[in-house]
Amino acid sequence: LECDLATNLVGQPLVRQQVMKGVREFLENRNPVKPLVMSFHGSTGTGKTYVSSMLVHYLFQGGLQSPYVHQFSPIVHFPHAERIEHYKESLKHWIQGNLTSCGRSAFLFDEMDKMHPGLIDVIIPFLGPSWVVYGTNYRKAIFIFISNAGGEQINKMTLDLWRARKDREEISLQDLEPAISKAMFENPQGGFWQSGIIKEHLIDYVVPFLPLKRHHVKQCVISELVQQGLEVRPGAVQEVADSIPYFPEEEKIFSSTGCKTVASRISFFF
Repeated sequence: LECDLATNLVGQPLVRQQVMKGVREFLENRNPVKPLVMSFHGSTGTGKTYVSSMLVHYLFQGGLQSPYVHQFSPIVHFPHAERIEHYKESLKHWIQGNLTSCGRSAFLFDEMDKMHPGLIDVIIPFLGPSWVVYGTNYRKAIFIFISNAGGEQINKMTLDLWRARKDREEISLQDLEPAISKAMFENPQGGFWQSGIIKEHLIDYVVPFLPLKRHHVKQCVISELVQQGLEVRPGAVQEVADSIPYFPEEEKIFSSTGCKTVASRISFFF
């Protein structure tokens, strides 16, 4: 996992550091006092889903297809606001049932910023340092929340530091974490709005994904070309990278879509 993150995850030094620290410490502890809870934050295309799938690929045989890896999407699983009480009950029983069959299960919650406020709080009893909940020992489980919440704050801070001539390697978690937590807790449309998960400090690792620069996008283009078995031509790599929108308007430093649209754009140039 460490090698794969170093080789294939572009422009995210903080992510590599936080994810490896969290996973290593958690797996080396035979008797953890609580499950591992990580929350991934950043704009579109910066690698949040990529890292979560990489993580379960190395931890579970079959990766995302493993019967012990469970993914939730608010649009797919919890689409109707008026059924929120029903969803709460279902989610609680679903997690309880899966932890009963395997205490080492992983739960991925995608697009937390689109989750109905209040829904996620039903899983609070599973996240804290208690020995047994609902007759289930659940302390070896892994919970990953994926969210665009805090993305704007991360982008703004990265841009400010770039203007102050600071390298992205110099950005620390302490620079970003307070702003991300505030954005999560105070957004009335988001899944963490006024959430007990934040109030009770149940998230072990807040992992910020920084916006990607043009040379990072080029690395993504090269990687995608190699994957598709296409010739890596410097001119074509440049063309694909130049076709992507960048911000801010004046300097055009960071990709507005990260590496998300790289794969679909390649077909225009090959």
